[in-house]
Amino acid sequence: MEATHTIGLFYGTDTSNTEMVGQKIQQQFAELDRVVERHNISDVDLSLMLKYDFLILGIPTWDFGGIQSDWEDAGDALTELNLSGKTIALYGLGDQFGYGDYFVDAMGWLYEQLRPTGAKLIGLWPTKGYDFEASLAANKDKSEFVGLAIDEDQQFDLTDQRVEQWVLQLYAELALAAT
Repeated sequence: MEATHTIGLFYGTDTSNTEMVGQKIQQQFAELDRVVERHNISDVDLSLMLKYDFLILGIPTWDFGGIQSDWEDAGDALTELNLSGKTIALYGLGDQFGYGDYFVDAMGWLYEQLRPTGAKLIGLWPTKGYDFEASLAANKDKSEFVGLAIDEDQQFDLTDQRVEQWVLQLYAELALAAT
């Protein structure tokens, strides 16, 4: 399958919050004249990811660090894909106050699933402005997440600003302006 310059955004969701954030990411890229095609992973074969050079993957964390069911079901298929040469950014949703010991843990799980695939992972995001105890998605010194962290329960008023800044960061990291 030949890859395209279009961006593939794949998400799993139960409450539609992860889908909504995906729509915001899609809209921000549209303002930069980039096309993002969104796919709910429950509706597509993950091999569709091979169509894209750049992927954005969205995953919510449930309760005490739980993986969203569609992603959990897709875990084996994901690790079997040849993603070498692909560039991937992650975003995750969680509740830092209700589940501060597990904030966006599912994004950390997804990152670990992707590490051995040969994909280039970009889009690290600072932890400043968040209040959590622990996260599998944070580095050892808790200064960065492996992707954009969103808390629609406690910090919904910051989502638009965070998405806008992250998309601009991704745009710069990809050097899309030069293509």
